[in-house]
Amino acid sequence: MSSAFIPTRPLQRSVLALTLRSMLLAGATSVSLASAAAQAAEASSRHYELAAGPLEESLNSFAQVAGISLPFDPALVQGKRAPALRGDYAVQDGLERLLAGSGLTVTRTASGNYLLIARSQSADALELGATTISGLGMGSTTEHSGSYTTGAMQTATKLPLSLRETPQSVTVITRQRMDDQGMRSLDDVVQATPGLRLSAARPANSEFFARGFPITNLMFDGLPTTYNADWVATADLAPYDRVEVVRGATGMMQGAGNPSAAINMVRKRPTQAFQASVTGSAGSWDNYRSELDVSGPLNDSASVRGRIVGAYNDKGSYQDYAGRERGVFYGISEFDLTDSTTLTVGASDQNDNNNINWGGLPVNPDGSHMGFSRSKTFGYSWSHQDVENKTVFVELDQRFDNDWRLHLGASKNWSEFKMMGGVLERNNDATYRQRIFNQNRDFDQSTYDVYATGPFTLLGREHELVVGASKRQLKTEATGGTVFVDVPDINRFNPGGLARPNVPDIYSIDDKVDQEGLYLTTRWNLADPLKVILGARLDWYDATAIYDQINDQYYTSGKTKVVRNVTRYAGVIYDLDDNHSVYASYTDIFQPQTEKDGQGKGIEPITGENYEVGIKGEYFGGALNASASLFQIDQLNRAAEVADASLCKVIPVGSYGCYEAAGKVRSQGIEFEINGALTPNWQVGAGYTFAQAKYEKDADKAKEGRLFDTDLPRHMFKASTTYQLQGDLKQWRVGANLYSQSATFNKGSNVFGNYHVEQEAYALVGLMAGYQVNKHLDTQLNINNVFDKKYYQGIASNSTWSPYDVFGDPRNLMVTAKYSF
Repeated sequence: MSSAFIPTRPLQRSVLALTLRSMLLAGATSVSLASAAAQAAEASSRHYELAAGPLEESLNSFAQVAGISLPFDPALVQGKRAPALRGDYAVQDGLERLLAGSGLTVTRTASGNYLLIARSQSADALELGATTISGLGMGSTTEHSGSYTTGAMQTATKLPLSLRETPQSVTVITRQRMDDQGMRSLDDVVQATPGLRLSAARPANSEFFARGFPITNLMFDGLPTTYNADWVATADLAPYDRVEVVRGATGMMQGAGNPSAAINMVRKRPTQAFQASVTGSAGSWDNYRSELDVSGPLNDSASVRGRIVGAYNDKGSYQDYAGRERGVFYGISEFDLTDSTTLTVGASDQNDNNNINWGGLPVNPDGSHMGFSRSKTFGYSWSHQDVENKTVFVELDQRFDNDWRLHLGASKNWSEFKMMGGVLERNNDATYRQRIFNQNRDFDQSTYDVYATGPFTLLGREHELVVGASKRQLKTEATGGTVFVDVPDINRFNPGGLARPNVPDIYSIDDKVDQEGLYLTTRWNLADPLKVILGARLDWYDATAIYDQINDQYYTSGKTKVVRNVTRYAGVIYDLDDNHSVYASYTDIFQPQTEKDGQGKGIEPITGENYEVGIKGEYFGGALNASASLFQIDQLNRAAEVADASLCKVIPVGSYGCYEAAGKVRSQGIEFEINGALTPNWQVGAGYTFAQAKYEKDADKAKEGRLFDTDLPRHMFKASTTYQLQGDLKQWRVGANLYSQSATFNKGSNVFGNYHVEQEAYALVGLMAGYQVNKHLDTQLNINNVFDKKYYQGIASNSTWSPYDVFGDPRNLMVTAKYSF
């Protein structure tokens, strides 16, 4: 065994530490860390055209051209600049020139990789095993890293912390993992991320869940936006470097929301060195996709850099009369206004045209599945859902000599939604009809954020501080209508048998939400092994909702206001040794409610409180991360209808009674996860989650003790792995992925009696094989659902109005070729 894989100090004898150790050493005992690719890169010179610029960007660009791995602590290079590098250089010589005057140097590991360190560190310390030096990491950008993990993320606290330093359950889906599994949209990321559940509410609409609760916010480069599966298209992955996920309550970063998870999509950035790639794919059901990605400097000094990404996807479906078309454009430019000031501007446009129905498949009155084939549809040939998402964003970064940084970010998003389709409904006499929807909706969001972050010294130790303010605004305008069409015989339903009807607008919607917040986070260095993170956020929330139904002059309006809501954050991390830390944390989040109390006033917001303890491991210089955690979430103050109507002095228009903040749901569970490199050639990402949410208190006493959401699986296991073959087969790589979940169900009663809708436990297997033809051309084959498992991605919530049984994809394949310049 190579000594680089052995920790320099004994592991702590805790059960969890020993479990993590056994998982990791099992994969390490049979592999040498010798890296022939890195040795070849050192022996030969390569040509570089790098302009002067930020040291972190210069090092990343250099490593990409040199074909080496160069992990480093981002704090080492913060605020430092690199000189221009033009000409032919060997790796060591080129790195020394870039690092001249920086106070930094590089050392060579037994694996042939390079590590960036401060010059003051002794050679003896390095020889103990450079991969165990505390603080070294992979860097935050995952493009070209070849890794399934990353070195730093800011989604939890805005502090640039490693996964080990973050006192919550976190996952990063890297660019390499996206490419290996052939991920194309955020749906694929959610399906692969431990602890997250992807549910098809309708054939073209995906809902996300974590720890028993829905995810209603998405973040883009740290700026939160509201996510609604009905009106916002699932993001295409072409413009993104990675997706960072923090599970649990994340109110510090998002403001209002559910105690489920934060999903942060981090965009690709311009590079200092020129790079370009063209990718083409073809797959099952006439699935064709092309991508173009071009990046590099726009002037001789590289003080202006740009990047454009384009993608086009046109595909059919296993379902009759269904197909999807998507076009994506993303452009970004960075301007170094001074050595310490960078301005970033960008825009994106994603246009989805979906010829797909709104509703799913019916179930029998007792909830049993009706046995339709996966190709069956109850939509019409003219059914469609078209969504266009446009975004513009701007950032300004000001770096100061004292390692402080000021960041301003703003984003504006426009979502335009147009749909027409049908939902099959069962009448009370067991006959059927179609509810035909027509709706146009504009869903506009604005997000602004400004914060300052940096170190400060107190009592002889250096600590960190983040202080900032944010504002979010959401505007919704919609019109639509509904007509009904009888369906005499569902077994002879003809998608082309009905001409597109005229569905007049009979209602309008006008909603507005404003949210403003102030926040502060500190990380206290109480002792070498002990860190404490404390934070608080103060929010003001104001929402107005108007629903105007034109046909009968029915009009209601509602207003929800929350003033000075306090969100809290506390976490403690204790290093057991060089590789392991234990942590405990408390986080919370709030969600305003529209229900009114007996005086006609709004009831207090729902509060989601997340308690978590766990252990984390970081190995091989941060190339491998593992964790185990226990969590409990209490969702308090859920609206409950007051049982005694005489207590309702005021009953709002459109309501049947008044409410009180009395309901409580508790979610408890455990998570295990491992991500990164078991060996230099073997990447793995895997996680098991058990999560169970139950009613603790409810106005309906019969619910207490029952599951809160029965169509969410309590057990999930997800894994993916890729291995790069060696020797004569070094151009080949192979991989596999697995998704497994426990059974789900929905049950209840209606006019037909009791019903029970169920999806049995199932597992899905995917395979991958890749072949590097030469240094420019790479090819890959992905096969999904290899054993053609028949399963439902979403099941009906009842057996009458909402028969949304939605099948998951059958077996399918995709062949991809990528040419890099």
